[in-house]
Amino acid sequence: MLQSECLTINQDNHLTIGGLDTVSLAKEYGTPLYVMDEDQVRRNCRLYTNSMKQFYGDNGMILYASKAQCTMALCKIIASEKMGLDVVSGGELYTAHKAGFPMEHVYFHGNNKTEEELKLALSLGVGRIVVDNLHELSLLDRLCTEMNKNISILFRIKPGIDAHTHDFIMTGQIDSKFGVALENGEAMDIIKKAATMKNISVVGVHCHIGSQIFDLEPFCEAAKIMVHFMADVKQELGLSLTELNLGGGFGVQYIETDDPIAYDKYMEAVSQVVKSVCKERNLPLPRILMEPGRSIVASAGITLYTVGAVKTIPNVRHYLAVDGGMCDNPRYILYQADYTFILANKANNEKNVCYTVAGKCCESGDLLGRDVMLPAAESGDILAVTPTGAYNFSMSSNYNRIPRPAMVMVSEGKARLVIKRETYEDVIKNDCV
Repeated sequence: MLQSECLTINQDNHLTIGGLDTVSLAKEYGTPLYVMDEDQVRRNCRLYTNSMKQFYGDNGMILYASKAQCTMALCKIIASEKMGLDVVSGGELYTAHKAGFPMEHVYFHGNNKTEEELKLALSLGVGRIVVDNLHELSLLDRLCTEMNKNISILFRIKPGIDAHTHDFIMTGQIDSKFGVALENGEAMDIIKKAATMKNISVVGVHCHIGSQIFDLEPFCEAAKIMVHFMADVKQELGLSLTELNLGGGFGVQYIETDDPIAYDKYMEAVSQVVKSVCKERNLPLPRILMEPGRSIVASAGITLYTVGAVKTIPNVRHYLAVDGGMCDNPRYILYQADYTFILANKANNEKNVCYTVAGKCCESGDLLGRDVMLPAAESGDILAVTPTGAYNFSMSSNYNRIPRPAMVMVSEGKARLVIKRETYEDVIKNDCV
């Protein structure tokens, strides 16, 4: 089963992406190779922007969560789709700046922003800073005074939601490194403190309950809690908050058994909750923001590898080794992430051998998948792993001093290089001897 509409199989029995032969792409650009379908990215963007328009009119904006994948090329695509951008580091912020992204549509997140990062955000004129904690608030207040800047902020709130996902990607419960909690009163206290600061305007609140969520209920419950909290802030502090950022975390299909809900269904269900609670609490409808990241780019990306050694341990296991691994995709070793695997040059052949797909790094845990059914593989075959548009490039490393892969973007039958393949010289360029 192909996990994305941008993937097909051509008459040569080769996997294609955006109509381009992946075997030919591997030959031209080398492997490992990240491949992104720009047209699929744009389709995903428009699913969100159109549903935002449908359910909230002009009173909302979709922010692409750039931690999923942040490149100058992608920032330009997001800008052209009239979306905002969620950044979580100085590096992501600087990438957006160099790509010419409109800074007034940038929201700067992060649980431990440094003084240098906040200075950069203020100097570049970001639209909003999402403040995580009291230390950051005090630091931001001082910097605004020193730099003679005013800034509008949201606070990241922990709504206490269990998103039924992996422990490492749950972020909405009280025991999380992110944000301030509702249960113990710290959320109300920090807003009360910020309201006294002359260079800071508190305009809204933010929550994010986790990632790769397939249920409607956690999103609806989070929206209900957050709108009630906004009403409580108005009632107790006399402060009208005008923005509600409900984060992201919408699930995508990595394997055949994943069953994500259509994204517009999320949007519709949440909008009904928001409007209902606003009416109940006599609260004006706030400007709604959402931060899809994975669901914008995951399905648009694949990674291509060349098969090297194929090793059989009799009565134990078949290993298939590729020329990449945890250095270009650490998600399996981190939390056993699932993927779909296709031999790109034998795409429709019978899958009759069970492999463990191994990377080339010097770690026994450097795997991309276990119990992967594929056609009989040979050295030189091209293995496609899908979907890898989210978090693979952004989490890549130079472990074992392996250069990072190139990335190409395909659109309307053409491919262009958007990230150069690193060389050994790139790997050592910052060494000092």
